[in-house]
Amino acid sequence: MQLSIAPRSVTRFLSSALLALAPLSPLSWAQAQAAAQSNRPIVFLIVIENKNAVGTGGVYGSPEAPYINHTLFPMAAVANNYFNPPGNHPSLPNYLWMEAGKSFGIRDDGPPSQHSQSTHDHLSNLLQNAGIPWRAYAESISGNICPLTTESGGLYQTKHEPYVYFSDVTNGGNIHSSYCIQHVRPMSELQGDLQRGAIGRYNFITPNICHDGHDSCGGNEVAHIDGWLRSFLPGIFNSAQYKQGHVVVFLATDEAANGDGPIPFLALGQGVKRGYRNEIRYTHSSLLRTLEEIFHVGPLLGNAASANDLRDLFNGLP
Repeated sequence: MQLSIAPRSVTRFLSSALLALAPLSPLSWAQAQAAAQSNRPIVFLIVIENKNAVGTGGVYGSPEAPYINHTLFPMAAVANNYFNPPGNHPSLPNYLWMEAGKSFGIRDDGPPSQHSQSTHDHLSNLLQNAGIPWRAYAESISGNICPLTTESGGLYQTKHEPYVYFSDVTNGGNIHSSYCIQHVRPMSELQGDLQRGAIGRYNFITPNICHDGHDSCGGNEVAHIDGWLRSFLPGIFNSAQYKQGHVVVFLATDEAANGDGPIPFLALGQGVKRGYRNEIRYTHSSLLRTLEEIFHVGPLLGNAASANDLRDLFNGLP
């Protein structure tokens, strides 16, 4: 009997088979990424730290953020009422929420050794199972180990990297986990990966604590964020993938500086309503639901199942 398999199924099977090999050689990894990307949406999620959208120290309208307000706003769809989940503080619970739709009851910034999660119900695992390449690019890590502890004198913080808290990513907290090392890479590699078509379709971007606005680092926190975005984002905007109309960039904030928000949130790129603002109430559950809808993976995770998505920021979800 002759077995007939639909081309889409073959592509998905081949992509999954390539991604399952660990460790992959640079060539096979790049081939897997390129095959899986094709003309499908590519998402970058950039997360900044501890800022309100408006008010004292706020980002919207701040003279310390000319790039955000005068360059990004005209090309972005801006959410005026995006909040961290109610009472969800400090950083770590919010990063976990973006990945899994809940905080797992965590209310501190403890390390992975204290808060390792054994569940498979989180976004990167859904993507992996669907044969959709994903990457986390973290600033100030070496890339030689799975970054389960702080590096570069504290510039990289585990509390800002949700993937190292999931045991199926780290092979049970192993710093030599090939799967973790393969997927959590130094941000310095991003431009080369863009040029080679070796990025993921989902790319989580973690600036270090000077560039994400967490610490003042001898200056103004909002100005540091703005300056870093001014130097970082053109690398994406000038890429072939972005110019071909395949890229969505979400600029999110982990939590408010005080209260629960509103906190800065912008969508840029494929299909967004340029220069648009809305007043719809959103949280990280809305972001996670939207990511699952863009990539067509499920089930909807945690509180994403009951959240409204971000489609109003788009002319049509990619």
